[in-house]
Amino acid sequence: MAYWLLKSEPQEYSWDDLKQAKRTVWDGVKNPLALKYLRAMQPDDEAFFYHTGKERRIVGVAQILTLPYPDPAVNDPKRVVVNIRSVRSLPQPVTLEQIKQDENNFPGFDLIRLPRLSVIPVSTEYWQQILHLAEGGVPLTPDS
Repeated sequence: MAYWLLKSEPQEYSWDDLKQAKRTVWDGVKNPLALKYLRAMQPDDEAFFYHTGKERRIVGVAQILTLPYPDPAVNDPKRVVVNIRSVRSLPQPVTLEQIKQDENNFPGFDLIRLPRLSVIPVSTEYWQQILHLAEGGVPLTPDS
């Protein structure tokens, strides 16, 4: 299983929208690197749902339901989409500021390094660290 981070403007499509709908097509990705990551997704992978804009925080966990497939809304074979579903809200959101403050535990994290990218891979270590922060834990040290 791989882990990802999916970004969305909460005014356009929020975590609450996904929770209410239960599932959706994740579309609108245009950046070539983000599309490369989208094409690498597999069913049962998990993704953090991240609110961009003024919020800048991870708010929930979604599951990838399908293999990537051509975006039916556009006539461009390079553009793909996946179906996702809501899994659970985080006990408390994890902000970009928290992650930046704990940068020693997130070296090279694309969320910091490539802030405009809408689909980002998340290593198992980063995934666990973010879940720990969401539970109200203090940043883990590399020895923890």
